[in-house]
Amino acid sequence: MPAMVVAVGLHKYFGNFHALDEVSLEIQHGEVLCIIGPSGSGKSTLLRCINQLERIDSGAVWIDDELVGFRQEGDKLYELNDAEIARQRLSSGMVFQRFNLFAHMTVLENIIEGPVIVQKRAKSAVIPEALALLERVGLKDKQHAYPSELSGGQQQRIAIARALAMKPKLMLFDEPTSALDPELVSEVLAVMRDLANSGMTMIVVTHELGFAREVAHRVVFMDQGRIIETGPPQQVLNNPQEKRTRDFIAAVLA
Repeated sequence: MPAMVVAVGLHKYFGNFHALDEVSLEIQHGEVLCIIGPSGSGKSTLLRCINQLERIDSGAVWIDDELVGFRQEGDKLYELNDAEIARQRLSSGMVFQRFNLFAHMTVLENIIEGPVIVQKRAKSAVIPEALALLERVGLKDKQHAYPSELSGGQQQRIAIARALAMKPKLMLFDEPTSALDPELVSEVLAVMRDLANSGMTMIVVTHELGFAREVAHRVVFMDQGRIIETGPPQQVLNNPQEKRTRDFIAAVLA
């Protein structure tokens, strides 16, 4: 079976800043990949390129054997239009540092908005699925609440449920706990841990090394737009081979 995600030779510039420098990796179906590294190392940019929130400058990405952002006809490639990109983007759900919930909608309305408006599914079919997702993240009793009435951890759990409501093949998490108070981190990680155990393919940018050690199949360490080291969490986190990796982990654990 082909890998769920294949990235080959990715380069991304923001002006003169080389955000991604020859990044290549594969993620298998059902694999949990955690990406660690200092701020500005390209971790979030990589996720955004996979999800087509940023256009790569060179290289290629495939999700579930489909080339991302382009259509191939013979030996020629044509860039996809916005509607085609939106269709491709549905294959992956993304959870951001900030929750990005619609403040004027209830929790339930936030979750059903995408399936009903974007996927054109019947509300009568979507609502039971949304309630099941709310139960899964432990917040079914909050279905009629508004985001302002919830804690940050609760809002992030709702954001995860909202992404799952679109039935993605792949989940991308961009430092989902970094904006939370420390005591709220564990409730979000518990939902992510359950999701990983269910077999969902996940790419997680995180500073939570304990979570990466427990849940990840592989850990990638990035610095200055490049992948410096990759391997099982026991190797990368407990016995890193590269000095830059050792220095980073020592600083995080200090």
